[in-house]
Amino acid sequence: MSKNNQNSRRPAKKNKLTQIITVIVLISFIAFFVFSNLFTNKETVNEQVENAMSSKTVYSFTKEGELSFNDSKGNLISSIDIEIADTDEQRQLGLMFRDKMEQNQGMLFIFDYEAPQAFWMHNTILPLDIIYVNSKMEIVRIIKNAKPMNDTSLPSIKPAKFVVEVNAGYCDNFGIKEGDKIVWRRN
Repeated sequence: MSKNNQNSRRPAKKNKLTQIITVIVLISFIAFFVFSNLFTNKETVNEQVENAMSSKTVYSFTKEGELSFNDSKGNLISSIDIEIADTDEQRQLGLMFRDKMEQNQGMLFIFDYEAPQAFWMHNTILPLDIIYVNSKMEIVRIIKNAKPMNDTSLPSIKPAKFVVEVNAGYCDNFGIKEGDKIVWRRN
């Protein structure tokens, strides 16, 4: 190999090395910005929750409809006034931060389609009974006495289109069970 060939290959090797280093640096910058935004957004959400908890915002019940629990033959078991959560924001907030709810009150969550659902008790002060209901208005699962401030997932297991939350003990007090049905109407 002549000296001229060796000299012409060195700049080519240096060029390749420079290109590789440039690509690595570029990928590192992109990864840094993507991950820093993810962590920043997470901090922002946590700050919003902390602000909501520390603020004096009072979440009070607003009657938007009525719901009755019926046995499988259609006989009335009990009735409650309901607040309705039918947007993503309303469903995410649910009964969080509420420090009281009357025995004859509850929240009805309405989803766009029937699918397995899962709730948790994050930032929820009140113990609740969580009632999963399918599109035929039949109760498919009841989680009794869900623990306040608990982040454990509480799945419906079966597909549900509606979820009703009432004070803990409500289902036992009125004998509401899986297979019973709901009927509801908006004001």
